[in-house]
Amino acid sequence: MDQPSEVAVALSGGVDSSLAAAVLKTAGWEVYGVHFLLPSPSSVVDDRIEGVARITEHLGIPLEIIDLRDDFENLVVNPFIDAYLKGLTPNPCVSCNPLIKFERLHRYILENKIRCLATGHYVRLGKGEEGMGLWRGRDSKKEQSYFLHRLDQTSLSRAVFPLGEMTKNEVRVRARDMGLPCHSNPESQEVCFISGMDYRRFVEQRRGITIRKNGAITNKEGEILGEHHGIHGYTIGQRHGLGIASSRPYYVKAIRPEVNQVVVGRREDLFSVTVNAGNFNWTERPLPKGVFKMQAQIRYRHKAVPGLLEVLSSNEVRFIFDRPQWAVTPGQALVCYDGDRLLGGGWIVMANIEEQQR
Repeated sequence: MDQPSEVAVALSGGVDSSLAAAVLKTAGWEVYGVHFLLPSPSSVVDDRIEGVARITEHLGIPLEIIDLRDDFENLVVNPFIDAYLKGLTPNPCVSCNPLIKFERLHRYILENKIRCLATGHYVRLGKGEEGMGLWRGRDSKKEQSYFLHRLDQTSLSRAVFPLGEMTKNEVRVRARDMGLPCHSNPESQEVCFISGMDYRRFVEQRRGITIRKNGAITNKEGEILGEHHGIHGYTIGQRHGLGIASSRPYYVKAIRPEVNQVVVGRREDLFSVTVNAGNFNWTERPLPKGVFKMQAQIRYRHKAVPGLLEVLSSNEVRFIFDRPQWAVTPGQALVCYDGDRLLGGGWIVMANIEEQQR
């Protein structure tokens, strides 16, 4: 951790961000709490503000509340909805970090002449070849480098991540020992702005039930097996809710918005050898065109697997897996690593399916 200085900490009211603030204050930093108002029911917003206020009062630090609801709607929520209507499966947390959380936190420290910014992410920061680099957090079950692959040097050069060397259990214990009011709060696993609602219902609530456009569910040969009620209700790898009677289960293999069609296959039909990703963001510096031995994740809970990273241009890559991977999903992020070191990531635009006889 850097030498103590002034730091603004993004506080959600949860145990992770709260302990990050507490650890920094204990280490001698001058800490400023910042809470962002995001789209949620008013009762949820009020509960979050109350929780953050208890934390900052307990720590004896100032609190700034910044209303980002309009920005969040435009930059995160609307693209989230649009993605489903295009047959993609979005990851709003990946988008939120560079576009909302870190961008606004960085602006805040510049406006207030504060040196650093901090969050409660489980990730490690270190000096790279050109600027600051990111490494996986020590807790392999909790580490969150996948979500931060779109950050740039502007944010990383000012960032502090106090929880990078801790496990979630250590965080809970330390928060309890420090008497933080949130030490026993349950951990949220849901998309924050949906507040427990099924995403299909959320999309329809926002855009109206007219988006329910019936279409065909076909197999890979084009044979019609059933009918869907809007492509926004399906994701790659989905098994349930297809309404197809069969002795063996079908899974969603592809979504074709241009013809309003959902394509299904057997489990063995969903393995991909290669995946293309665009709008690739390099955490430090871009690799030159060429092929490099690396590891890659295709979703947050996916274990990184080895393969070849082919750099096609400064923002386009192709990854060739050593072993075919299941249910590679357009709209999700392909994130690449060299060991524990994060190289960067991009949005999956295409996966090449190779059938496996299993």
